Amino acid sequence: MKTFPASQLIINADGSAFHLHLKPEFLADKIILVGDQDRVNMVASFFDEGSIECDVQSREFHTITGKYKGKRITCISTGIGTDNCDIVMNEIDALANIDFATRQEKAEKRHLELIRIGTCGGMQEDIPLGTFLVSQKSIGFDGVLAFYKDRDKIADLGFEKALVDYIHYPEKAARPYVVAANSELVDRIAGTDMMRGCTIAANGFYGPQGRVLRVDLAVPDINERITDFRYEGQRITNYEMEGSCIAGLALHMGHKAMTVCCVIAQRKVEAANTDYKPRIKELVRTVLERY
Repeated sequence: MKTFPASQLIINADGSAFHLHLKPEFLADKIILVGDQDRVNMVASFFDEGSIECDVQSREFHTITGKYKGKRITCISTGIGTDNCDIVMNEIDALANIDFATRQEKAEKRHLELIRIGTCGGMQEDIPLGTFLVSQKSIGFDGVLAFYKDRDKIADLGFEKALVDYIHYPEKAARPYVVAANSELVDRIAGTDMMRGCTIAANGFYGPQGRVLRVDLAVPDINERITDFRYEGQRITNYEMEGSCIAGLALHMGHKAMTVCCVIAQRKVEAANTDYKPRIKELVRTVLERY
C-alpha cells in the first residue's frame, strides 16, 4: 500500500482534509457537487429533519452531510472552475480511500457516486431555457487531465481530433479532452424526461466561451463552429465550467460521476434567464428522488 507524506496529503490538526476541512467519517457514498456555496443550504433544505451530521465551511468549499428519505448524502460546493474541482475530487477520494491516521492507502476501496448539479448555456436552437440537460460526454478545455497519467486511456481521442480540426481550436491552448459520464448513473438520473448531450467545460466565462467584451477572440467564429460540429451523430449541446474534471478524475479513481445542468442562457439566440432559482430547486428535488 502507498504511504503519503505530509507534503502530498496535507491533513489539518483536527484530522480534516486541507481545503474541505471535512473529516473522513462525514463523507457519504452519494455526493452532490454544486458550484455556489449558498446552493448547499438549498440542497440541505430537502434533507430529513434532524439528519444533518456536519455543516462545514472553508473558503468556497461548503459541505453538509445528511439524509434524504433515509439516503445518506453529502453536498459540497466546489466554487467555479475545474481547478477547484481538482482539489475537491482529490480530497474526496483521499477521505474515502486513504487512512488519515496512518497516511496509507486503504486495501478495500470505496466507490463513490458523484452528481454535479449546475447551470449552463445552451448551444443549439432547439434547447429552450429551463431544460434539464445531462452531460453524457464532457469536453475539457481546461487541460487538468493532462497532468495525470494515462489521460488518453479514458478519453475519446477520435472525438478530440475531429473537434480540434473542425473548430480551428487555438494551437497554443491546452488540447481538449473528451470523457464519458457513467452510463448507469446517467440513465438513473436522466430517465426519459431529461435531454442528453455533449458539454464543453470551459476554463473561463468570457473568451473561453466565445464572449467578446474589450478583447477580441483568437477564433472569432468559434461558437458558430462549435454549434455546427458533428461527430458520429453527436453534437455539442452546452457550455459549463466544471464537469470535465469531475468526469475524468472519477474515471481514474474508480468512482461514478455525471453532470446535470439547467439551461439558463441560450447562446444561439442570445437569450438568458436570471430568475432561474425555482427551476434549479426543481432539478435538485428530481435528482434527490432518483439518486
